[in-house]
Amino acid sequence: MDKKRILLNRRQNHQPESNLPIELAAPARRALSGAGSDRLEQLAKFSAAEIAQLHGIGPNALQQLRHALAANGLSFADES
Repeated sequence: MDKKRILLNRRQNHQPESNLPIELAAPARRALSGAGSDRLEQLAKFSAAEIAQLHGIGPNALQQLRHALAANGLSFADES
């Protein structure tokens, strides 16, 4: 398989882009991605305490995530 075809296959199999807040800092994004949460819908399955334990998630990131979840009619699992 040539390089072009490999890249095309990767794009076709790629999940939808992240809908996390744009202002979310890179360490927080990496922490969430590492935990398998690139989308707010995935994030809503976790409690705020679980997310707060991730390295890279501080109080500011947690607040940004709460606001983004609420704006999309979602919340952390323990805050519904």
